[in-house]
Amino acid sequence: MKKSRTKLFETIYHQHESMVLQMCLGFVKGDNDIANDLLQEVFISVWNNLEKFKGASTYKTWIYRITVNTCLQYIKKEKKERTYPILEIENQTSVANNENVTNPNIQRLYNAIGQLKKIDRLIIMMVLENQDYDSISEIIGIKPMNVRVKIHRIKKRLETISKNNNNE
Repeated sequence: MKKSRTKLFETIYHQHESMVLQMCLGFVKGDNDIANDLLQEVFISVWNNLEKFKGASTYKTWIYRITVNTCLQYIKKEKKERTYPILEIENQTSVANNENVTNPNIQRLYNAIGQLKKIDRLIIMMVLENQDYDSISEIIGIKPMNVRVKIHRIKKRLETISKNNNNE
């Protein structure tokens, strides 16, 4: 039983690691160190709850939910522990080790995504992961038609944020 659990976990990890990391990066504005910490927390949770998985959804959907909850808990905890003025934190930019995050355009995208509401961050990160509307609606708990509308609004908001950031 132990070997099959380990093998299943390894398979799940290898299939979903990059997806989870991308979502975490979106939540933490591209900070690679924090994203990797969150990635580790997500998969610790997956390991601890693997035997509780009932199969009501796919592993991917289940892991998305764990990732979202982990990221939201982190953000909530950070807001409580924050001792620096908000503007000072927002003006800090992290130097990421990941080659994709060092690209200035990708870093700007993560910074723009970081300015969205929590639920909008989640949705746009799933869009960037090429999730279909049905999967997004199942994870978020809204109808697929509403997902389309939200995505359209999120894209408009990102355009506005990008224009405002370029004008500064």
